Amino acid sequence: MSINVPRGTKDILPEEMFKWHALEELVRDTCRLYQYKEIRTPIFEHTELFTRGVGDTTDIVQKEMYTFTDRGDRSLTLRPEGTASVVRSYVENKLFGLPNQPIKLYYMGPMFRYERQQAGRYRQFVQFGIEAIGSKDPAIDAEVMALAMKVYEKAGLKKVKLVINSLGDTESRQAHRDALIAHFEPHIQEFCSDCQNRLEKNPLRILDCKRDRENPLMTTAPKLPDYLNEESAAYFEKVKHYLEVLKIGYEVDPNLVRGLDYYNHTAFEIMSEGEGFGSITTLAGGGRYNGLVEDLGGPEAPGIGFAMSMERLFLALEAEGKSFDNQESLDMYVVSMGDSAKDKALSFVSELREHNMSVEMDFLDRKVKAQMKSADRLHAKYVVVIGDTELETGKVALKNLSTGAQKEMAFEEIVENVEQLKLSWQEELA
Repeated sequence: MSINVPRGTKDILPEEMFKWHALEELVRDTCRLYQYKEIRTPIFEHTELFTRGVGDTTDIVQKEMYTFTDRGDRSLTLRPEGTASVVRSYVENKLFGLPNQPIKLYYMGPMFRYERQQAGRYRQFVQFGIEAIGSKDPAIDAEVMALAMKVYEKAGLKKVKLVINSLGDTESRQAHRDALIAHFEPHIQEFCSDCQNRLEKNPLRILDCKRDRENPLMTTAPKLPDYLNEESAAYFEKVKHYLEVLKIGYEVDPNLVRGLDYYNHTAFEIMSEGEGFGSITTLAGGGRYNGLVEDLGGPEAPGIGFAMSMERLFLALEAEGKSFDNQESLDMYVVSMGDSAKDKALSFVSELREHNMSVEMDFLDRKVKAQMKSADRLHAKYVVVIGDTELETGKVALKNLSTGAQKEMAFEEIVENVEQLKLSWQEELA
């Protein structure tokens, strides 16, 4: 019986990896420009981190986490999102004590949620996210959104939009919560069992329900902006002002609530408007989480961040007819004829690799024609053929596969001029 990849996961094969490498490099370069530093946290954490940090009323905690008991009878969970882990590390390692504040971090890696598999959504998926912890300045809210938009811009996406809302502070949220309960309670039996359970625990989450989104009560539900106190409204106005300073377009959606309990004040999503992208248009989402650091045992330290799905970014690029170019071609392929030539090829390839050249040779004892076809399939820039004549003279014909031009050179001459060969190739491409 064959063993297949688990449902909701996928293999990323070598021919696809160049896209991932290009995107990861783009992300890291963008974070460098904004002075966000990489952090790597464990793939699994104590389950309590997510029940406390993400919220025990969320779908993530109630339905989607991969939780297990280890041999020490400890409850552990594969991380379903990145913020809780980053904040835990921030508290545990006392990053709040560092002189340069706010602390600006980014992460990139696999997350795990037990969800129904669909296009761009897997049970193991790769997420890139940033967290800025230690500032309550609305200008950093704008910077966080600007960074996310910059990643999509650099990746080549055109048809994206930023949607924002304010969830308000604790006082505003409580006033809105009471209004939502009063609104939904008389008709709550019309809603799904999840919404019925959310009514008292977290009625805001009813607005995020996918099953009951067409219920007329959703349209007439109390809107958060109507319950913002003066301070929360002023904060939101400043966030919008700074987005305008940065010349970043946005839409305000009073129904945008996000799915995690720790959000307050600014909430946002970035959506694809590409034709054929699908019904789930969200590419990235985030917001403020003032209070989360304290909930996890740290000092008062407001924070804001976002997370984006790498898989969904690739889908959005596909919907717009764009892709990353494969830059991972081969510098040289060394063809050999006979055992002695193979010995020389092996040592020659090793020398070139020592000089930082990407080189390949044949390991299947194929004929010259088959080796040349292999060089072509690998998009080799140069090829050399080593046979008895080349061994006697110490020289080979260096052939440029793009132009067909050839030049006779000694083995040592090629090794000594590796950098010039690379430069020549770049000039020819230009």
